[in-house]
Amino acid sequence: MKRFTFLKVLFSPFKPFGLGWYCGKIAVGTPYFLPRRWVKNKHDKGMHAVRRKFGFDIVDLGWKTKYDDFRFEWSPLISFVFFKWQIAVFTKTPWDDQYWESWLHYEYRTDKKASRKERVADCRKNAPCTWSRYGKEDKVTTDYYDLILKKRYR
Repeated sequence: MKRFTFLKVLFSPFKPFGLGWYCGKIAVGTPYFLPRRWVKNKHDKGMHAVRRKFGFDIVDLGWKTKYDDFRFEWSPLISFVFFKWQIAVFTKTPWDDQYWESWLHYEYRTDKKASRKERVADCRKNAPCTWSRYGKEDKVTTDYYDLILKKRYR
């Protein structure tokens, strides 16, 4: 997996992601844990984690495949730590799971020689993103492609 591949989404049929900011005491994980670094133990050859006091972390889009489907794990982010303070910039989408899993299918499982509209049609057919939620009296079905794609590709 190449680094910063997720930036290709900005030039795809998917709506561009927004950016979120955090500035305050260290609170944003990179990705699962708070910013930390690994150091050697003094007495053996093992490693242990210590809190990062100063430095940058660049976290790429986190994903995996499970049962041959893409699974979103975490959003890309950049974190800067200075003693007990952190500034973090992260991608922001209204529907992270649906957005990134659909884009991963578009990027890795569609024919790059086909047109964008044909690739989106392939996504809709082979990686549908339609979810239903049931209320007390009704069923609401949402096709997230209608929400995450640019207008001309819906």
